[in-house]
Amino acid sequence: MKSNWKNEEAKKLKGDLLKLRVYTSQLLGNNEDLVMHGGGNTSVKIKEKNIFGEEEEILYVKGSGWDLGTIKEQGFSPVKLSALLKLAELPTLTDVDMVKYQRMAMTNPSAPNPSVETILHGIIPYTFVDHTHADAVVIITNTPGGKSRIQEIYGKNMLIVPYVMPGFILAKTIYEMTKNINWDTLDGMILMSHGVFTFDHDPKRAYENMIDIVTKAENYLKKNKAATIKGAKKGKVNALDIAKIRKQISTTWGAPILTRLDDSAASVAFSHLPNVKKITNRGPLTPDHIIRTKRTPIVFSKNLERDLEKYVTDYKAYFKAHNQGEKLLDQAPRWAVLPKEGTLSFGPTPKHLRVIEDITRHTKKAIFQAEQLGGWKALGKADLFEVEYWSLEQAKLSKAGTPKSMQGKVALVTGAASGIGKACVESLVAQGAAVVALDIVKSIQSTFSQKEVVGIQCDVTNSKQIEKVIEQAVLHFGGIDLLVSNAGTFPPSSKIVDMDEKTWQKSMDINLTSHQRLLKMCTPFLELGHDAAVVLIASKNVPAPGPGAAAYSVAKAGLTQLGRIAAMELGEKGIRVNMIHPNAVFDTAIWTEEVLSRRAKNYGLTIEKYKTNNLLKVEVTSTDVANLAIAMLGNTFGKITGAQVPIDGGNDRVI
Repeated sequence: MKSNWKNEEAKKLKGDLLKLRVYTSQLLGNNEDLVMHGGGNTSVKIKEKNIFGEEEEILYVKGSGWDLGTIKEQGFSPVKLSALLKLAELPTLTDVDMVKYQRMAMTNPSAPNPSVETILHGIIPYTFVDHTHADAVVIITNTPGGKSRIQEIYGKNMLIVPYVMPGFILAKTIYEMTKNINWDTLDGMILMSHGVFTFDHDPKRAYENMIDIVTKAENYLKKNKAATIKGAKKGKVNALDIAKIRKQISTTWGAPILTRLDDSAASVAFSHLPNVKKITNRGPLTPDHIIRTKRTPIVFSKNLERDLEKYVTDYKAYFKAHNQGEKLLDQAPRWAVLPKEGTLSFGPTPKHLRVIEDITRHTKKAIFQAEQLGGWKALGKADLFEVEYWSLEQAKLSKAGTPKSMQGKVALVTGAASGIGKACVESLVAQGAAVVALDIVKSIQSTFSQKEVVGIQCDVTNSKQIEKVIEQAVLHFGGIDLLVSNAGTFPPSSKIVDMDEKTWQKSMDINLTSHQRLLKMCTPFLELGHDAAVVLIASKNVPAPGPGAAAYSVAKAGLTQLGRIAAMELGEKGIRVNMIHPNAVFDTAIWTEEVLSRRAKNYGLTIEKYKTNNLLKVEVTSTDVANLAIAMLGNTFGKITGAQVPIDGGNDRVI
């Protein structure tokens, strides 16, 4: 492990202790081997004058909910050190009271709640205190004889703390352990099955002490040949199997969830381990991970339903054995092992998936290395249960708020690079959906910056490309619940007698046949979807065609007929199919300035008059069409299928 301290960067901070605290916190937080997703905490003690002109020592400690990798000055909670030292002297203190009294001691009421380790930071008599959950150190503590190994590596100048519950109990334990100790003789503290503390009056020394301690652990692993797992070649995963797993997990969870396959070489190799079920049943890397990953993953065999039933049964037994009045949480796993194929992550949003993926990647590495040191040995079930059902941890989860209406759902949208398709993608994301956005143009790969969207170039007239894209979608998000079949083209105006065969066939291929193929290939996944729904973007030309538009009108009429039949065939499977007939949506790719000018001229209107040439005298936009599509995909149309709805501002010919 290397130090990333830069003297020139530190000099720019001009000795500002809080800014230096932010700087080194980010150095720690941006190293996944030290800190992951809100884990760890840091602090700095600063002398300040209060409103009365009295000098006080204030502990600025990482606020709850902030990530060390991105923390700013406002992410630190200022707490009076004198109050914390008094709290440390109390014989007992409940978690709820600890949070209350820490907050009462804050000098800025608008700051976030201080870390649960605030009192511990307070009793360490140094300006800068750093705490991480360093993988290499925790791997060693989580093996038989872990304490002896730690003593062997670090000697007598390392304070080794047996595992106790985080928060006041941990602070009180260390307070008692260090009453008669000379802190200057300590290089740091290692908390068994938890992490590392370093401290110094100088921020660089506190930071680099952490780097040195972790490096010694890494060297120990290397010396004892506890190597990282070698990769294995990935096999062929059946996308439909992934969708089936997602369906079952969603049912157990009680809401639609996303699923992602990790078939990296290391993950596949881990899934090949013959004792993978046994070793993953021992617990997580650190106890704070349990609220993200639960205690264990599910290891699948060939019988998905039986495996899941056993997982739920085992979880309920674990709860019954340890609960003392807590409310049972959902019993769905957060990750899974697919033997010889890799691992899966489960979560309601792409952000959740990323967190689970990151944590489990480190967990798999840690388990493998610990096995080579004599065996993976996580905390016991009782200790883990205490953290999983800890009121303070549950409070973090409850802050998530009410989920968006389409959270956990996966949508596939074609023709998504512009116009109606792009607006549909943006509206779906706004409602919480994860979206696979397709378009024939290469720019679709960079059209959307949101993590909720994957842009893929695809020619929807090419069956092989469609099949490949659907597989990509399922392996990335777990399935398909919603389909907006929007890709289309507007051929040049031509009377039937003058029309060439290529113009006719191109319109049929894009505006009709491609939709049929897409619907056909998506249907097996929609059958496994959550409240599955399809929206076909047809046209006003279906109920009210015009001369010169035979190729377009006939294809869109065929698309509408396809939708009507699909509604009848798929209804018994719970899949809704509805159609939208837009008219004169001018912010789409087919309405170039040239086409718009020519059409307006044909009607003897200005461009502005032409745009609002409807009964309501309004312009219909792509966003308007997208809003209607969202309504059709959601609860508003929950009991409607086979419907055709115009969105045209009121067209007298349609009416």
